[in-house]
Amino acid sequence: MAGATAHPETAELVRAGGAHVPGLLSAIEERLRASADGHGPLLAEQAGLTIAAGGKRLRPLLVVLSAGRPTDPRAADAVLRAGAAIELVHSATLVHDDVLDGAALRRGRATVVARSGRAMATATGDLLFARAFEELTGGGEPEAIKVLSRASSALARGELLQRADAWNPAVPLERYLRRCELKTAVLFEAACELGALAGGVSRAGLGTFGRRIGLAFQILDDVLDVSGPQERTGKQPGADLLDGTVTLPLIVARERDGELGRVDLRSIATAEQAARLCERIVATGALDAARERALTLVAEAKADLPTGLDPERRTALELVADGVVRRYS
Repeated sequence: MAGATAHPETAELVRAGGAHVPGLLSAIEERLRASADGHGPLLAEQAGLTIAAGGKRLRPLLVVLSAGRPTDPRAADAVLRAGAAIELVHSATLVHDDVLDGAALRRGRATVVARSGRAMATATGDLLFARAFEELTGGGEPEAIKVLSRASSALARGELLQRADAWNPAVPLERYLRRCELKTAVLFEAACELGALAGGVSRAGLGTFGRRIGLAFQILDDVLDVSGPQERTGKQPGADLLDGTVTLPLIVARERDGELGRVDLRSIATAEQAARLCERIVATGALDAARERALTLVAEAKADLPTGLDPERRTALELVADGVVRRYS
C-alpha cells in the first residue's frame, strides 16, 4: 500500500491496531486513487499526483483505529468513506495552502501550483474537497457530513486568522493556539469522531483525544520549521518566517529576547536571513519550551482516552499519540 505503510513508524501503528487495519487502509488508498478519475485528464492527473504524494495518512488511520473492528458491511463501508473523505479534505487544504503561499515544494516534490499554475492548483484543490463530501454523502449518514462540514468551516476560519495575523510578531499565545486548533487540530478531531460514528461508539472522548494530538502535531511542525533539515521537512528552514507566519517558537523567543520582539518580519526576505533568525530563536531555548507544551498535550490526550476501549484499540491510539512526538525527537 502506497500511503500508510510507507513510513516505518506508521507501519508499527498499523500492526498494533489489529489484523483488520491493513485491509481497511489499503481499501481507503484505492478509494483515494479512484477519486481522481472521471473528471477529465488534466484535473485527474493533478489530483492523482497530489494523492500519490502520500504522507503518513495519519488522519485515515485515526478513523480506522477509532472505529474498531467493523461488525458488518455497512459499518466497514462507513469507515472507508470516512477515511477517504478526511484525507481528501486534508489534501485539498495542502493544495490551497500552496497556492496562497506560492510554495514550490511539498514533501520534497514540486507542488501543483509550481507545476501547473494557480488556476490549475485551485481547481485541483476544489475537486479534492468536493470529492470528500461526495464520499460521505454516498454513505447516507447526515451526522458524518455535519462533522466534516464543521471541520471544513474551521479550517477556513483558521486560514483567515493566519492571514490576519501575518507579519505581526505581537500575536499572543492564546490566539496562536486557537489558530492551530482551527487549521490543524479540528481535522484530527473530526477523524476520530467520524471513526467513532462508523464504529457505533461514543465520539466525545475520542474527539478530544484527536484535537489534543492534532494541536501537539502543529506545535511540533512549527518547531521543525525552525530546526528541521530540508531533506526531512521537504522545505527550507524558516519558511514560516518568510511568509510572515508567527508560530510558537517565535512567540516564546521574543519573550526571552527583547530584541526579537522588535524584528520587522517583512524585512526577512531571503533564506539566509530566515536561517539567521532561526538561529536566534534556537538560542533562546524556545524550541524546548514548545516541545514541552506538545508533550503535555500528548500526555493529556492519552490519559483521557475513553474508558471501555478494548486494549488493542487503546494501545494503537496511544502509539499514534507517541508517534506525533517521536517524529521530532
